[in-house]
Amino acid sequence: MTSLIVCFPKPIAGFSPGLGVDTWNLRSLSQVPYSSGDGFRFPRRLARGTRILKCSGSHSSSHSWNVPVLSNNEVVEKLKLAREGREFLAMYSSVVGGITTDPAAMVIPLDDHMVHRGHGVFDTAMIINGYLYELDHHLDRIIRSASMAKIPLRFDRETIRRILIQTVSVSGCRDGSLRYWLSAGPGDFNLSPSQCLEPALYAIVIQKDFTINSTGVKVVTSSIPIKPSVFATVKSVNYLPNALSQMEAEAKGAYAGIWVDNDGFIAEGPNMNVAFVVNGGKELVMPRFDNVLSGCTAKRTLTLAEQLVSKGMLKSVKVMDVTVQDGKKADEMMLLGSGVLIRPVIQWDEQFIGDGKEGPIAKALLDLLLEDMRSGPPSVRVLVPY
Repeated sequence: MTSLIVCFPKPIAGFSPGLGVDTWNLRSLSQVPYSSGDGFRFPRRLARGTRILKCSGSHSSSHSWNVPVLSNNEVVEKLKLAREGREFLAMYSSVVGGITTDPAAMVIPLDDHMVHRGHGVFDTAMIINGYLYELDHHLDRIIRSASMAKIPLRFDRETIRRILIQTVSVSGCRDGSLRYWLSAGPGDFNLSPSQCLEPALYAIVIQKDFTINSTGVKVVTSSIPIKPSVFATVKSVNYLPNALSQMEAEAKGAYAGIWVDNDGFIAEGPNMNVAFVVNGGKELVMPRFDNVLSGCTAKRTLTLAEQLVSKGMLKSVKVMDVTVQDGKKADEMMLLGSGVLIRPVIQWDEQFIGDGKEGPIAKALLDLLLEDMRSGPPSVRVLVPY
């Protein structure tokens, strides 16, 4: 392999004067100590007399290997090209202390502990017709998650709330989603965040048209180990098990995977809760939140379901342990989350749920949730001043 290195007019610390340039390779360069004086380093601009030399690598080939050194303007242009077609409307970063509407500037430092160690938490609130849906419930959850993850807050709760609302206001987005993170912050690449300068807050507004799909789907039992309960209840950025579970489900032609805990009880999906209608279609049951993520959509659905009890469509609403056997024998099964709202499940593994069709309770709950999003009380809808 042929490589390019930068050779300086002055001697480079660590190299023998008799070493010919034809024998230099990347392995040699890795042994050169960094120096703040005349040692090996790359300046922003090459000094006068600097030469670019092709040097032989240990694995020679007929192809040249060249990594370009880009100017700031070139980096920005490439980032703009990479973001074309993506509806990123506005981003707040406490690192820069403000909001940007330039997608090329919507970046996070590589030395942020959230990036290279996963030491961060996040949450998402939907933007519906100019309102932030359940912002305060999501905000309470991310602050609780940050406390469990031992991430101190950069700002108090009310300041974070104002920043999030203003970021949506600047974006002009009326239908989409607001995703935000609390991080240990940038500092270094060590395991401990002790050298992080200060915690960070990031938020981004994404344009999104919500497509309501009530078609029944298939799910499978996930073979990916479930997160330990201490982590499952924290909405952290450590989503590798979730991603692997989702990939496994898609490879099997299913919509999502369902996790089962060590005691054999149903837990949750990769990014949604689950619920069942049992006892002849008259009882709504949902797995306990003790060892799974406390879903804001799931909890709101439990509240709204009381209206179906008043109408006589349901006799009761319960949160309880549910076995896989009982879940598969249910009259209805559904997924609940901000990404899916309420989605009926008609098949789990090889077994059909109920009669294999979308059930009336899932449809009624979806109608109640949509109405709540459109005209619910101020406790769940925060108006964004545009």
